[in-house]
Amino acid sequence: MKRNTAGLAAIGPALGLMLGLSAMMPAVAAAQDAEAGAKVFNQCKACHTIEAGGPNRVGPNLHGIVGRKVGSHDGFSYSEALKNAGKTWDEAGLDAYLTDPKAALPGNKMAFAGVKNEQARKDLIAFLKKNSE
Repeated sequence: MKRNTAGLAAIGPALGLMLGLSAMMPAVAAAQDAEAGAKVFNQCKACHTIEAGGPNRVGPNLHGIVGRKVGSHDGFSYSEALKNAGKTWDEAGLDAYLTDPKAALPGNKMAFAGVKNEQARKDLIAFLKKNSE
């Protein structure tokens, strides 16, 4: 029995092209993550709003949090720990804070144990980024 290897040789480059193109589509994954993050944000809604110009509640409005100085949203009374953090919210800082708020910024007033599920936390951060553009 003789194998037809000419057909396999033609598939190799096409398969490589398909894999290469699929690696270039992170925007699709990010959009899906942000949608999942909207569901994770439901556990935040008791204390926070996310819409532009939304009110502060027990916690500050979180619209535009990514890239904002920690403890700086107008009209919210922050703990000294957040006012004096000297940081700007970025993905790494949000990840640490959302994992364990008390450990990330000791002395803060947020009464929340954190989002322990790593994927849920990444999705939530994607949602916060989307609402910071």
